[in-house]
Amino acid sequence: MNGEHKITSGHRARTALVYLRQSTLMQVREHTESTLRQYALADTAIALGWAPRDVEVIDRDLGLSGTSAAHRAGFRELMSRVCLGEVGAVPGLEISRLGRSNADLARLAEMARLTGTLLIDSDGVYDLADFNDWLVLGLKSTMSQAELHIMAGRLQAAKRAAAERGELRAPLPVGLVYDADGMIVTDPDAEVQAAVADIFACFLAAGSAYGVVAAFAGRKFPQRAYGGAWAGQLRWAPLTHHRVLQVLKNPAYAGAYVYGRCVTRKKIDADGNVRTVTADLPRAQWPVLIKDHHPGYITWEEYLAIEARLAANHTGGGGRPVREGTALCQGIIICGGCGGPMAANYHGDDRASYECHSHRDGKKTPGCRSITAHAVDDAVAGALLAALTPEQVALALAAAGEVTSQHQRTSRAAELALERARYEADRAERAFSQVEPENRLVARTLEARWEAKLAALADAGQALAAAQAALPPLPDRASLAKLAAGLPKLWHAPTTTPRDRKRLLRTLIADVTLLPEANRAKARIGIRWHTGAADEIVIDRPRPTGVPAPTPTPATGLIRELGPVTSNTDLVTLLAQRGYRTGAGRPFDIKAVQWVRHAYQIPSPSPCRDTEISVAEAARQLGCSPGVVYYWIETGQLDARRSPGGRLCIPWTPATDADCRARITSSGHLNPAARRTRPRQHR
Repeated sequence: MNGEHKITSGHRARTALVYLRQSTLMQVREHTESTLRQYALADTAIALGWAPRDVEVIDRDLGLSGTSAAHRAGFRELMSRVCLGEVGAVPGLEISRLGRSNADLARLAEMARLTGTLLIDSDGVYDLADFNDWLVLGLKSTMSQAELHIMAGRLQAAKRAAAERGELRAPLPVGLVYDADGMIVTDPDAEVQAAVADIFACFLAAGSAYGVVAAFAGRKFPQRAYGGAWAGQLRWAPLTHHRVLQVLKNPAYAGAYVYGRCVTRKKIDADGNVRTVTADLPRAQWPVLIKDHHPGYITWEEYLAIEARLAANHTGGGGRPVREGTALCQGIIICGGCGGPMAANYHGDDRASYECHSHRDGKKTPGCRSITAHAVDDAVAGALLAALTPEQVALALAAAGEVTSQHQRTSRAAELALERARYEADRAERAFSQVEPENRLVARTLEARWEAKLAALADAGQALAAAQAALPPLPDRASLAKLAAGLPKLWHAPTTTPRDRKRLLRTLIADVTLLPEANRAKARIGIRWHTGAADEIVIDRPRPTGVPAPTPTPATGLIRELGPVTSNTDLVTLLAQRGYRTGAGRPFDIKAVQWVRHAYQIPSPSPCRDTEISVAEAARQLGCSPGVVYYWIETGQLDARRSPGGRLCIPWTPATDADCRARITSSGHLNPAARRTRPRQHR
């Protein structure tokens, strides 16, 4: 072998480490000759003078690509043992097979140079301490990585060419299959077709991916297995939110053939390891997009509408989707004091209120307010219904006609730009066609100019398509007038859900603002319409629930005068005899009288007889807490009766007083002196 004289007894005293690698498992299974040749390198090391016990084989990386060492545990073991100086030589069929990455081979070569490790392949023995060997090995490493780049580029170009024709076969999502001729068709299984179609129907009804998951509760969704012995088998599993998004975002269901929706990138994590991550590309950057390529479940326009709906549902991107609950302005109401959003808080029985987030964040300003939801919702709904009268619709149609004319003028400008770009492209094509093929200097310049004009033509076409897509269709006057006439009935219909009302509200109203108002009894509401117009509404704040209207003065005076000596039952009778009523116009009852006592601090008559006292009075006379008296009553040590009003009355005599005081004196808990006079108990 060339360079065998470089092997010394010092190298043979260390281990000869044979490293095996095959790029894929298919190569391991089908290219067995290469694997056998690599295992035979152990015999080569023995022939070069290493003892059999000093020859080791590392074959943990069979089936792993050599483009990176991040996932190759065998290569990392090889590097660590070389760094420790345990390895005398590393034999291989060719050194480039140790790794396709020039950086990995450069690190291995540097460690081999520092530790005096030899690298051996069929071309000879490399001593990295020798500059010539280091130079030759570096060139071979660079050529290996260049070879990998050229091969990958050739393969990717072939895939791109097949994809541009729509002929590159790739795994299809469930619901689509290849027929006998290799064409993409809908799955012949009717159950699978129905499940996929129901995904889009449920999303149209619910408006969110979570709504689709809820609609599929108790029902399973199909999925195809790819790869292995189970390839092509149909499986059924519960539908998840991630699975719904995969279906809704896949353009294949819209009959489009797409190549290059995702791209892989290398990233370095916190541990310094190189990771491969997959990222989705924007639709404008898809390399290949062929519409109407095969039958689909939805149209391309429906796919774009679903994409826009999903983007509007994304709260992290500023979306404000319709949520559950009865609060109509939930998600679109803003605090006019601090400019922050207001949350809808529910207090049971579907009673909601709008509260500024600043209350929670500790950033409340003097202008921040909270208000019951029904007050704002009723005012905003009234403004919405008032804006959709036939007269307002007529004005809107006139304004919409002017807007449509402006859009048409914009579209006309884009059409003229496209026509000019097409003329420039045709002119550049004619110039390129007229040049002689042998005159490559001129032909290259004209070809580049033609390609630039074609790119400008494509941009002009996209600009025209965007301008036309931005032009909304204008409904006829009859349908709008009919809608305006029937909208109040539809709005108040019991079959109309709060979610439907929220959707209708958001079609015309962009947001609602609770503006600061000096008068605390009033609330000022700002409404911003999608047209850019703004309105303000001032309403009366609703009274806090549970607080009755003020009681008339004659009734209050009677309760003040007779309350300390008259029971609540007798007061109800007297008030009824005189015809007095509460502030709400209802006859007085026990609860109404109790509320007036509480509001005006009117004491109730004592329920105790002349020979009885209350628990509080007994505790005051005995000098103890009321809890002690309650304990004696509960344990039967003290007699008491309960009055009709529920209060305890204690029959009190001198004997009862003396008995209670004696009980306190003898209690070690109530009288610390009693504890000190008791003899200690020695254990």
